[in-house]
Amino acid sequence: MTAASNVQQQVDWPSANQIHLVAELAEVKEFLRRRAVPGPLQPEPSPAPHTPAAKAVGLADDFFPPPALEALCHAFGLSSFERRVLVLSAGIELDSSFGGLCAAAQGDSARPHPTFSLALAALPEPHWSALSPTGPLRRWRLIEIGSGPALTQSALRMDERVLHYLAGLRILDENLAGLLDLAETVGAADLSPSQAALVEQIVLAWSHPQRARQWPAIQLCGPDPADSRAIASAAASAVGFRLAVVQSDAIPHMPLELEAMLRLLEREAVLGGVVPFLEWDELEAASGADLERSRRATRMIERLNAPAVLWSRERRKLPHREVAIIDVPRSTRAEQSAAWRTALGAVDETESALVEGVTQQFNLSLGAIRAAAAEASHRFNGSISAPAGRKIWETCRARSRARLDGLAWRIEPAAQWEHLILPTAQVQSLRQIASQIRHRSKVYESWGFGARSARGLGISALFAGPSGTGKTMAAEVLAAELRLDLYQIDLASTVSKYIGETEKNHRRIFDAAEESGAILLFDEADALFGKRSEVKDSHDRYANMEVSYLLQRMESYRGLAILTTNMKSALDTAFLRRLRFIVQFPFPDPAQRAEIWRRIFPKETPTDGLDYAKLAKLNIPGGNIRNIALNAAFVAAEAAESIGMSHILTAARAEYGKLERPLTEAEIGGWP
Repeated sequence: MTAASNVQQQVDWPSANQIHLVAELAEVKEFLRRRAVPGPLQPEPSPAPHTPAAKAVGLADDFFPPPALEALCHAFGLSSFERRVLVLSAGIELDSSFGGLCAAAQGDSARPHPTFSLALAALPEPHWSALSPTGPLRRWRLIEIGSGPALTQSALRMDERVLHYLAGLRILDENLAGLLDLAETVGAADLSPSQAALVEQIVLAWSHPQRARQWPAIQLCGPDPADSRAIASAAASAVGFRLAVVQSDAIPHMPLELEAMLRLLEREAVLGGVVPFLEWDELEAASGADLERSRRATRMIERLNAPAVLWSRERRKLPHREVAIIDVPRSTRAEQSAAWRTALGAVDETESALVEGVTQQFNLSLGAIRAAAAEASHRFNGSISAPAGRKIWETCRARSRARLDGLAWRIEPAAQWEHLILPTAQVQSLRQIASQIRHRSKVYESWGFGARSARGLGISALFAGPSGTGKTMAAEVLAAELRLDLYQIDLASTVSKYIGETEKNHRRIFDAAEESGAILLFDEADALFGKRSEVKDSHDRYANMEVSYLLQRMESYRGLAILTTNMKSALDTAFLRRLRFIVQFPFPDPAQRAEIWRRIFPKETPTDGLDYAKLAKLNIPGGNIRNIALNAAFVAAEAAESIGMSHILTAARAEYGKLERPLTEAEIGGWP
């Protein structure tokens, strides 16, 4: 074994970097000694300048990455003189003897610090341009100049971030701590095969910039920012960088502050290999403050001469910077299934059915799958029993709610099949809807229907009928049966007078719902899905565009979307043609009303002498029956009595008064 190989086993990069830095400091100290004590010229210090640390300790040139000082000088194009000025500034921080040498070399005990005047006098190959604000030392803030009577007499100080870099520490510049948050490092094992292929595309784009020192901005377009962030992190790691998420609120307003921040970002790309990641869509909003925040972020990315990654759901352009657009589709069901199996560990036959169930229903990112599995393992002590499997389902539901809860109103379903009083044909239609939701993954994917076309895969239903006939209750029954979340779309919060904003709001709802396959309920849908009108002006054209957009999303949404209306004739015929189910909720006949009365009171409710045949004569639908039953319960509770016909009569008079209808003798004749 050679001496070099012995050293190779004993010295790692940090040690080699330290050896190299100490040698550079020793060289500059020698120049200071010559200045302090003039005399015959001595041989130049050894090792010679620009000698890699690996060679200095007798290792092969390609064994180590270059020392930090070598890499920094190459990246910023420092001259030999600027290099020694940098080492001089570092010496005062790293070697206690530098202070005395600086004072002796300047002939002034009051100046135990390096100055540019000292550098010009003591170091070889001096040039005045090294002090220029446009020179690399000051442009990239490698050194700072303190206050003093003259520029050349002011103290030189190395920037703290640069000092840590030369010492071999990889830390984020504290001046960027409020702007950037380091993302979790993601490896190839954390990605699906399709995502790993996208990582290779990004690395290739960064390897061949179109112009010198100009990298294209990478725009990842996809439905899930978490997936895109993981792909960007893996790509950054593959080229020795780290991903850092930009906090857009911290982007400076003033041009000078923005310029200074850009310099720090570009310097950080060299020192720490940091790649900024910006979630572009999160900046979209109608308010002026958010729009200005979006403009600042766009300006920052356009002017940043360093790698950067942007995420958005749809393709966008940067007017003044090249953008490499990469589409990031959701992981396939097969990839999600594999991620579940890996995250849950050994999966037996029973657990396999659970995996297939959650994979079919929840379209989660791989990171969300790992998090849900980890939560399940923590809560259930690693045992995936049948009850635990049900809890995993509920965990996935809970994790999928985050985005939708801010966009629509979640209804907690309480109704069951026995609460629905409908003709047999309507009940069969509702059960058929539930069946198609359960088996849509098998039909679309395993049986190949989804590969034929992305259109027409949405399971959409129209519940039409008079108010109070059970349309919303039927939606609750389906949600309870399928164990899915039910969200009612609030028209007041989605429809906007600003052009294009309504479509954006609807897009956010559908995109968020895709993750969990939640049931979307468009109540009073005729207000939103009304007939398209003849185009007479721009308002008509944009109104028709909104309806057309909804048509497209309804067709492509693979969950269940339910429309309710009591004005079926007001709906656009294009919607009716695209609806898979149309369920007519009829006004209940006397027999159905009697059955509703029998089931309207909970088992715990005390009743006395109720005549359901007489109650059925009240010519009202189930919604009004429920109101009367509830109000009668309060009347009876106040009187400390069981609910009887007299209490219901009192409540019925109040309900009919609300409806501005008289109670006829045919309805209440013979009541006590």
